Amino acid sequence: MTKPGDSQTKKTLHELAKEFPEKTYRELEKYRDADRQEEALGIGHNNPPDLVEVMAIENDKLKKRAQEAEGELSILKGIETNRVKEAQARSSQLQDALDNSKKENNELYNRIAELIEANEKEVKNLKWIKDHDYIFLIDENKKLHKELRELKEGAVDRARKAGL
Repeated sequence: MTKPGDSQTKKTLHELAKEFPEKTYRELEKYRDADRQEEALGIGHNNPPDLVEVMAIENDKLKKRAQEAEGELSILKGIETNRVKEAQARSSQLQDALDNSKKENNELYNRIAELIEANEKEVKNLKWIKDHDYIFLIDENKKLHKELRELKEGAVDRARKAGL
């Protein structure tokens, strides 16, 4: 293996794959990135890196990642807040519609109960309809109305024939 900082750090992944055929693509990427990072920090050169400088660089990277994560989190919170508000508004609309439906349903049940009660009273009052004489009179009345209608129509037809 060559040391970081040598000409190997400038090699492409293809060249590294030829040199290390047993390594996976992912391992080669890590190897290349580690070499580049070491070269950037000065490891392997005549100047050994100062631990404070290395920690400061790593700290800056972590701060940047934390800021990016906070930004993404605030965006997600904003989106979720809007979604929650929309869902709450929709929920309250649906609850109002459900309450109105229940109220109407209750009113209809009460109206049905009133009508049934009124119908029962009418049926009690109309029990005399079952009397045979009454039924006979109703049938006779219907027959007389039919005959009267036929006589009127016949009289109108005769008047038309006569030219009146």
